[in-house]
Amino acid sequence: MTLRATEPRNTPVAAEDAATGADGVARVGPSPVRPAPRTDARAPGAGGYRLEPEFYEPARVPSEVLRHTEEAWQNLPVGSPGKVGVLQLGFARNRDRTELVQHYQKSPLQIMHPLYFNPLRPDMAYTYLMSSGGGILQGDRLRTDMSFGPGTSAYVTTQTQTRVYRMAHDYASAIVNLTVDDDAYVEYLPEPVVPFADSRFYQQTSVVIDESATLLLGETLYAGRLARGERHAYDLYASDLEVRRPDGRLVALDRVRLSPGSGAGGAGVNGLDVLAGHDVLAMLYVFTPRAPTALLADTLLRAVGESGGDLVFGVSTLPGDTGVWMRLVGNDTVAVAAANTAAASAVHELLTGRQAPVIRKS
Repeated sequence: MTLRATEPRNTPVAAEDAATGADGVARVGPSPVRPAPRTDARAPGAGGYRLEPEFYEPARVPSEVLRHTEEAWQNLPVGSPGKVGVLQLGFARNRDRTELVQHYQKSPLQIMHPLYFNPLRPDMAYTYLMSSGGGILQGDRLRTDMSFGPGTSAYVTTQTQTRVYRMAHDYASAIVNLTVDDDAYVEYLPEPVVPFADSRFYQQTSVVIDESATLLLGETLYAGRLARGERHAYDLYASDLEVRRPDGRLVALDRVRLSPGSGAGGAGVNGLDVLAGHDVLAMLYVFTPRAPTALLADTLLRAVGESGGDLVFGVSTLPGDTGVWMRLVGNDTVAVAAANTAAASAVHELLTGRQAPVIRKS
């Protein structure tokens, strides 16, 4: 797992890939371009550009994921109806509040209409992302695009955990593209991802953020269905986060590769430089010019430290005073959730001057 912030280079940074081997050591090497679209995918033009592989397939897929590429002839192939989910949302400031002005959804991805339940921020739109499928299946390809116009304020989350089901063939992927324009304030804090035994999942998050904008972005991963005693029985979890300025300058790059190996005990993910034997991994990234990075870091450290629970965590500042990032591991899902909520709420209050509301999902 690595996090970097560098200046742009002649070779695109996406051409590199950090992989964690069985010994827990991160290695850097070329990331192959995904193979040519399969012949069983929907023909070009059937359903428009959103159903063409060039749109819903990641431009680059890590080698660890590509090795699981395999057709499932007894099931619906990649690109079939119901296997490709698309969600496109556009937010703009209108009549002194943030409103949803662009909306396209294709099952299984969908949303609830934005809510305005925060009396301290009546201008802020709260949006819940949902899936009609109940979880992610082998061969699923999901893409979510969200743009937040100048001066907008929005909170986006998922209604429930993202469950990645057992897979006998192929893998599943989810692309998330966020565009945060000047002076916008956005919190994107989805619920945890739960990879079931024998699942393979690749998540690619790309952000383009203006220097005057603010983004709080979270990611949480469970080791499996913990209540059933299922821990690190998945085949692979891979996640890429890339944050850039509108002119292409790189702000941050974070890559996670978790491959427990053939055993269900979690070999390859339990080292001190990976999860150190813990069941929950959580990350929170804050990109903002509204507060000094030292103050942001102190705020996060204090909030998580006071939340209680047996947690191991750290906070670092990003180069160029662009923000901070936090990573923590723990075994108690309730304690991790409390720490995440405390951290995000503390940053919300610091940056907006108003108390964060209680987010209800039931």
